[in-house]
Amino acid sequence: MADLDHLTPNHEAGPLERKLESGIFLGRWLLAPFYIGLLSAIVLLLVKFFHELFEAIPAIFTMSESETVLVVLSLIDMALIANLMLMVAFVGYDHFVSRLGSDDKKDNPSWLRSTDYHGLKLKALGSIAVIAAIQLLRVFFDIHSYSEQQLVWKVVILVAVSVCGVLLAWMDRIAHPNHVPGHEKMGQ
Repeated sequence: MADLDHLTPNHEAGPLERKLESGIFLGRWLLAPFYIGLLSAIVLLLVKFFHELFEAIPAIFTMSESETVLVVLSLIDMALIANLMLMVAFVGYDHFVSRLGSDDKKDNPSWLRSTDYHGLKLKALGSIAVIAAIQLLRVFFDIHSYSEQQLVWKVVILVAVSVCGVLLAWMDRIAHPNHVPGHEKMGQ
C-alpha cells in the first residue's frame, strides 16, 4: 500500500495553510462536471444509435449484405464508445472525486470495484483499438471511396494505437510487477 502520510493533516500548519490544503482537497469536485458531461454525451449517442437503427429497419429488405454489416458495425461502434465513456465516468469519479456508493450491491457493475486507474487506462486504450479496428473494417467495405493515402493512414493509426496499448501494458507491468490484471483494487 502506498505511503499516505503526506495526505494526513499537517497539525503544525498554520490556519492559512490548512485552509489552502482544504481548498485544494475540495478542488477534486471540479472534476464532477466532466463526468456528468460524459454521461450526458452518452444520451446524445443513444439518440444517434436509435436514429440509425430506426432508419435501417424499413430498409433491411433492400439493403445489400455489406450495407447491413456496415449498419451493424456502426451500432457496435456506438455501443463500444458509450461503454468507454461510462467506464471513464464511473472509474474517474470513484477514483478522483468520491467513492460511488450504492445500497444495492448486486446492481453494481462487476468491474467497478475491480478496476483501478491503471486498469482503466489499459481498458480505455483497448476499447479505442477495437473502435479503430471497426472503423477500418467499415472502410474496407467501401474501399473504393478512399485514396491509397487515406487507407495507409487508417492502418497506421490502428497499428499505432495497438502498439501504444502494448507499450502501456508493458510499462504498467514494469511499474507494478505484482499487479495481476483483473484483480485490481481501487485506491492502490
